[in-house]
Amino acid sequence: MASRPGILTDWPWKPLGSLKHVILVPWVVQNIYSFMVKDEKDLSSFLIFPILLWRALHNQLWISLSRYRTAKGNNRIIDRGIEFDQVDRESSWDDQILFNGILMYVGSKTIPGASHLPMWRLDGVILTALIHMGPVEFLYYWLHRLLHHHYLYSRYHSHHHSSIVTEPITSVIHPFAEHISYFALFAIPMITTITTGTASATCIAGYLTYIDVMNNMGHCNFELIPKWLFTIFPPLKYLMYTPSFHSLHHTQFRTNYSLFMPIYDYIYGTMDTSSDTLYENSLRRPEEAPDVVHLTHLTTPDSIYHLRLGLAHMASTPQKSKWYLWLMWPVTMWTMMLTWIYGRTFVVERNRFHKLRLQTWTIPKYNVQYNLQWQKGSINALIEEAVLEAEEKGVKVLSLGLLNQGEDLNRYGELYVQKYPRLKTKVVDGSSLAVAAVLNSIPKAATQVLHRGNISKVASAVVLNLCQRGIQVAVPSEDDYKKLKKSFGIRSDRNNLILSKSYSIKTWLVGDGLKEEDQKKAAEGTLFIPLSQFPPKKLRRDCFYHSIPAMAAPASLENVDSCENWLPRRVMSAWRVAGIVHALEGWDEHECGYTMSDIDKVWQASLQRGFKPLAVATHSKF
Repeated sequence: MASRPGILTDWPWKPLGSLKHVILVPWVVQNIYSFMVKDEKDLSSFLIFPILLWRALHNQLWISLSRYRTAKGNNRIIDRGIEFDQVDRESSWDDQILFNGILMYVGSKTIPGASHLPMWRLDGVILTALIHMGPVEFLYYWLHRLLHHHYLYSRYHSHHHSSIVTEPITSVIHPFAEHISYFALFAIPMITTITTGTASATCIAGYLTYIDVMNNMGHCNFELIPKWLFTIFPPLKYLMYTPSFHSLHHTQFRTNYSLFMPIYDYIYGTMDTSSDTLYENSLRRPEEAPDVVHLTHLTTPDSIYHLRLGLAHMASTPQKSKWYLWLMWPVTMWTMMLTWIYGRTFVVERNRFHKLRLQTWTIPKYNVQYNLQWQKGSINALIEEAVLEAEEKGVKVLSLGLLNQGEDLNRYGELYVQKYPRLKTKVVDGSSLAVAAVLNSIPKAATQVLHRGNISKVASAVVLNLCQRGIQVAVPSEDDYKKLKKSFGIRSDRNNLILSKSYSIKTWLVGDGLKEEDQKKAAEGTLFIPLSQFPPKKLRRDCFYHSIPAMAAPASLENVDSCENWLPRRVMSAWRVAGIVHALEGWDEHECGYTMSDIDKVWQASLQRGFKPLAVATHSKF
């Protein structure tokens, strides 16, 4: 929002919220009906909706590419990151597509010669190019300078400049009034070709695509225009801007006003003198070498949309199933095929915490594949490749997330440490901090807890610690009781471990494998505390569900603009936090296999580094 919002700031359909797309339905249905049923073969009008879909897909491809490249770090222009407020501000990037679509439908019905256009006319393409290079670029330059006058800037254009570090979609984040003026400019070539009878469907679609390409490219936070282009054709520097050129406009504000062609900045003396230097420095910038890597993987087929490289707004909210994702199953299937073909670990996120450079790497495998015996060899190979790549890059710590640390898969990561005994990169499964987070989630007044679900490294350690504290742990399963009792050895603490079929205890520790019928047996007001990285399905409205073992990130953790799976904003799983703390403290041992770091030491170190435990909402009830 601008600092002093003016009239026509909000889009007319803002009250519709996520239902705003319905405003196009009448136009789309009417065009399809006319073309398919009434036999009015106006192909150019029929193609308006496919053009809008193409523009949305095209913009999304730029978003994904930009986020991937800035996470890797090569050719990055500005080191600063983005935060959730920018993601929220830029979540309405498709408003301009809706606006353009309505005007295109209205224009095809009301402007003489705007319907039944031919597919191609060369003279129209040439005329469009000339008008854009002349009047459009010239008028935009002076309109842009006018928008930087303090009166208009405070009421309108400051909204766009709220984003210092830009992403492709930043290019279209403007108040409604600004978009009206921009469309009026970009409509000049289209209206001119229509009135002169030289317009074509391909020309209009191509011109809109050109605008999208240049807009998106210019707002990327990495340089991608190769220097050899300007070497081969030196005048190109006056006809095409670069991401670093426009980046200076967002950091300096009073230079580099041009639309896509810097020639007017050269003519009127507003060219930033550091443009060439920033461009060359950005091109030379190598890929960033991280200090800490968190290795995770895809979960469900639609989890690709929740990745930072996926749908930005969806990635900024906790992952959960949404009905409209079922409508995108063709795209989902395509992404699954793409990950299968690519078959390599990829970077999805970068953060900075004090002097540490953090990255999240994702293995292109889904939950279901981790449960297939014949897939475990290929999964282990991908994890091993990631470990060796981290070693080669000088990574200090690699933490294993989700199912990448399964006991049956690799013995909680011990497999790689045994295979490479001279490994300098420390492999951390984060079990000690996960145990500490669970122990600190149990209400202080609790004297009994009940354990359900699979027995894991974390579960065994939690149960042992509770028994040592004098808290009684009830286990309804005889097999689980025997396993836990065996893990205790000859400790006297095992007397606090009891075999009980009673489900009246109101604090439950639940691991993977928790059954629906177990939840139904719980008493009203029961608190479910997960032991694993996957939250249980919430079946009971009369019960309470705590978060998986996790901690709130400190404010000094930078570039946090997406949620970690199903966790809230700025909350990180204990397994991920453990890797960061391990690196900050400089601990020189692995935490994997059946060994575990000192629980109290890891917990205190996490608190000292600014990470905070999550509050238990029902604390006073237990």
